[in-house]
Amino acid sequence: MSEVLPIVYLARHGETAWTLSGQHTGLTDLPLTERGERNARRLEERLRGVTFAKVFTSPLQRATRTCELAGFGAVAEIDRDLLEWNYGEYEGCLTADIHRERPDWQLFRDGCPGGESPKEVGTRADRAVKRTRGVKGDVLLFSSGHFLRVFAARWLGLDAAFDGANGLAVASRLAPSSEQANFSSADIVSLIGKCLTPETGEVFLPNTKNY
Repeated sequence: MSEVLPIVYLARHGETAWTLSGQHTGLTDLPLTERGERNARRLEERLRGVTFAKVFTSPLQRATRTCELAGFGAVAEIDRDLLEWNYGEYEGCLTADIHRERPDWQLFRDGCPGGESPKEVGTRADRAVKRTRGVKGDVLLFSSGHFLRVFAARWLGLDAAFDGANGLAVASRLAPSSEQANFSSADIVSLIGKCLTPETGEVFLPNTKNY
């Protein structure tokens, strides 16, 4: 039996100083850069005319400011489950520096010492997925890149580690198109692998769960 689900739009926060430097930014509460604020304002244009039953945002200012500049600050609800991955000892580090000590380290497989494991982030994502699926209408989420990848994987019933190799562009969305409504689980896995990249920007997923 098919379960009809809401259309979910995922908005990654705009640029910060650590986005530019490539440092892992988990719970460090950085503001947007000027370019990050411009990007957030452009999101308002992309979403103009779309009605959302609920808007949720991470409490970190890079997400709440993006939400505000996109025009949803007055209606958004804070959801701490949308916080970015807690990188623990790797907060503020570059991946290259981590690999000098741990050459085979992978975030989505190994997690972070003193921070969260993939299972722990997946548990938060599961709560967010459950909350989102309970909404009657479309939903907009503002959060950070690594958490949103886990959310997308868990939305499809996949392990949190599934999406580790894929990127997520600022202001991507998860929304269905009519021809995608009856994809099999294998097709969905292929779709995610192709679409969750910075180059595409748009991410389309079915709004029915048939597996």
